[in-house]
Amino acid sequence: MDETTTPQGRHTYGDAEAAPRVPHKGRVPHKPSIPNRLSIPNKPRVPRKGRPWSRRRRITLLTVAVLVVLLVWNTVSVLTETAKASGEQIVRVPGGDMHVVQDGPPGAPTVVLLHGLAGSTAWWDPVLPALRTLHVVRMDLLGHGKSAKPADGYGIAEQARRVGAVLDRLGVRRAIVVGHSTGGTVATSLAEQRRDLVAAIALIDTGPRVDAFLGESFAGRLTTTPVLGELLWRLRTDSVIRDGVSTAFTRKVRITHQMIADIRGMTYRSLTATKEASTAYVKERPVPDRLAGLGLPTLVIFGSRDRRWQPSSAQDYRRVPHVRIEILDGVGHTPMVEDPDTTGTLLHGFVLEAASR
Repeated sequence: MDETTTPQGRHTYGDAEAAPRVPHKGRVPHKPSIPNRLSIPNKPRVPRKGRPWSRRRRITLLTVAVLVVLLVWNTVSVLTETAKASGEQIVRVPGGDMHVVQDGPPGAPTVVLLHGLAGSTAWWDPVLPALRTLHVVRMDLLGHGKSAKPADGYGIAEQARRVGAVLDRLGVRRAIVVGHSTGGTVATSLAEQRRDLVAAIALIDTGPRVDAFLGESFAGRLTTTPVLGELLWRLRTDSVIRDGVSTAFTRKVRITHQMIADIRGMTYRSLTATKEASTAYVKERPVPDRLAGLGLPTLVIFGSRDRRWQPSSAQDYRRVPHVRIEILDGVGHTPMVEDPDTTGTLLHGFVLEAASR
């Protein structure tokens, strides 16, 4: 028989191949073979997570570097900018040629008009009708209007010496000198240097001491900020300039195209250097103290609503012997533009009185 029974009741099979295969306890089950890796299609490479950020960082650093280079270039370019003098009458003097405008009869008493910071001869136009019987000499200070704009030479004493040299070249031997704001410090310095030339002095809203300064417009403050100031100067527009000079007026006045053009024609160096020089001059010694020992006829005109200098500081000039102080009600920092009739009348009378002495 093919099938037998064992004592334990187990069955045996005569055909060994027919018996079912039982896996051996230690044998690893058979797995299908894995094809060669070379036969697997290439998968697209996934960029590493840090690679995009590294690229963005390089681009950012490169952009910042370019901006820094441009800012440095602009700062150096703006600070080293210069310009030559232009205009109908140019007086050549050491340190920089000066633009001069003369009006009125040459034989009449001479009055010299010196504008303030960022001003020009055009700022005196409104008072010319009141001064028509006088010999009026207006000049653009160095770095202003149509005068030369060199890299240096903006100290107040230097400006005063230059004004004196111009008057000598013009043949003026005696003059009443009028200065507005910063121009007043130049007029005072000229009086200190040239007692032979200056017969009398008139100051219009010239700050007597540093702590009487009220401040500037927002645009004006930004303009003097390093790096940012040079950038804003490069990008300045007429509206920015108008905002910068806004504190020069309290009454509503017309800021002429010529005023704007003259300011646009300035260099950054001429503006900031003149401002620093004026501050240093007043800080070194208050203007009233400088005038007190000169013994000159002195007229002080001040706007009661000056937005740059404390109007009450005009009383500091009472230390000057025999000074005459005129406070113009409702007028700001620039009386010759805001109230030209009153200002012109006061100047005309003062010049005639001083010339008759």
